[in-house]
Amino acid sequence: MEKYVNRYYLTEVDRYDDTIYCHHAMMGEKLIPEHVHKKGQFLYTEGGVVYLNTPKQSYFLPARHYIWIPAGVRHSIHPSSAEVIMRNLYFPVYEHDDDFFMRPGIYPVDSLLMELMMFTNRWNGNIWPDDEGRYSIAKAFKMLLSELGRGALPLSLPYPSDPRLVKIVEYMDQHIANHISFRHVANQFDISERSLARLFQKELNMSFIQYFTILRMLKGLKLLLDEKLSINEVAARVGYSSLPTFSNTFTKIVGVRPSEYVKHKSLWNQ
Repeated sequence: MEKYVNRYYLTEVDRYDDTIYCHHAMMGEKLIPEHVHKKGQFLYTEGGVVYLNTPKQSYFLPARHYIWIPAGVRHSIHPSSAEVIMRNLYFPVYEHDDDFFMRPGIYPVDSLLMELMMFTNRWNGNIWPDDEGRYSIAKAFKMLLSELGRGALPLSLPYPSDPRLVKIVEYMDQHIANHISFRHVANQFDISERSLARLFQKELNMSFIQYFTILRMLKGLKLLLDEKLSINEVAARVGYSSLPTFSNTFTKIVGVRPSEYVKHKSLWNQ
């Protein structure tokens, strides 16, 4: 594996239309600027928090999960540290690709995908169709993604464009540890509850409580990566006085219990 990202690999990914491109490396920097590929991208990261932004959404990529980025989707990558390791596989768009590969999504990595992904650690650069062994393995890996990816996890939040809602979600982020209610936010910004509900649905296609719950869980994920904080402390930091309620909500959204996430954190970040 290369020690650091050579940013020139970004231009190499699409040099040949029919190859699968493989790249494993440390980020080497805390921003990979906005760019786009003609190929679909599988991205798995280790060793820190990673945010990925598209023109419409902000995604949080936690440990033991990957993000699928369809061909043609502009995105930038924001790791918490230059030492974060990323593992990439870029695939051509095939005629038989199903809907799974047409939309961005975050999915858990099971033991089978992990083993196959780590097997590709010895590869770097283009894998050609006439390299039947490696190409077949990589192509089978892509097919497994759609077979195993039964439902994307809601680990993303859309960007509001309405100036009123921009200020409102900023306020929610700043007061995430507080028990602020829908009515409180409406009063705080001198807007009727009915108008606020419509604004959330129109701008973000979700309710106030849906947005606030996901926001809290994304913050909780980030805090759980700080080994100095207990699950109890994390729950309190994101506004939950009941640990079971936090744990159940976390499990529903992230796909694993917070205790399991913490238990395996050191293994994921090796």
